Amino acid sequence: MKSGKATIHDIAEKLNITASTVSRALNDNPRISENTKKLVIKMARQLNYQPNHIASALRSGKSKLIGVVVPTANRNFFSSVVRGIEEIANNLGYKVIISQSYDGFKKEVETVEALMNARVDGIIASIAKNTENFDHFQKVIDKGIPLVFFDRTTNELEVSQVVIDDYLGAYQVVDHLVKGGCKRIVHFTSPKKINIYRDRMRGYEDALKDNGVSFDPELIEESNLQLEDGRKSMENIIKKGISFDSVFSSSDYSAMGAMQVLKEKGYKIPEQVMLAGFGNEPFTSFTDPPITTVDQKSIPMGHVTAETFFALMKNGKKDDVPQKTVLKPELIIRKSTQKK
Repeated sequence: MKSGKATIHDIAEKLNITASTVSRALNDNPRISENTKKLVIKMARQLNYQPNHIASALRSGKSKLIGVVVPTANRNFFSSVVRGIEEIANNLGYKVIISQSYDGFKKEVETVEALMNARVDGIIASIAKNTENFDHFQKVIDKGIPLVFFDRTTNELEVSQVVIDDYLGAYQVVDHLVKGGCKRIVHFTSPKKINIYRDRMRGYEDALKDNGVSFDPELIEESNLQLEDGRKSMENIIKKGISFDSVFSSSDYSAMGAMQVLKEKGYKIPEQVMLAGFGNEPFTSFTDPPITTVDQKSIPMGHVTAETFFALMKNGKKDDVPQKTVLKPELIIRKSTQKK
């Protein structure tokens, strides 16, 4: 053990058996007796042996590792999707490596590169907001590595994807607001090339149109939809003196920012301004008043995403037609849009 790290050769030497026997024993090969397996495992523990996943992957062609790329892991939505993915993956003997892009293009490129170098068996990803070039994902496809997108996707690549019906979710919110008497609905969106925000924008526009309410571009605010962005967007609308009676944000976080500013400025919610978000983050049920939002079915999305991934892995065909699975969202009506 010159390097300080135990290898299968060190275990073999201690037990006076071959390295191939050690390898088979560690992989629970039926050709190896239970007694030998126990001795090998005991010696491996004594020597603090750590398996080399990359070497194992090179030998077997399988690492039993899946790379999952999320914009951020500290959002309830993304952590719940990952939980759903892990529940399926772990049952099939796979481990999940979680990487965060922090919504940065460069970080996402580096992360995808690192996962490929780690010899993962495939990648599941939700695209960063700042990503407008998808060459790094095309490289994954070109190498024949299974790739599945969830939630934030793009039509620029031939990739299987799992999403909720963002159009329907937004349509339901705006339809609900109009039926509650709203005519001047502010909409917070993101300008990037990500499908979800485009689809939510279409849902917003069509719900207005179908209810005979005219679209006003002055009511649209583009940002990264974080809490601070919601504050700035709300301040912009108020500062410009634009009349409004409600706010529909494509993110619960920017809806929360809007709520803070509205309260600071003395607006009563929902009596003067109705407010709705998107995502059903846990905090939306604890605000005063609780915020109307759209539930994105995060754990079922994780399950379906993992099932789609493993079906793709099983087929192993490059010419497979990409599948798009669309889950139905649920509008959760709370007091922020219910006048007494």
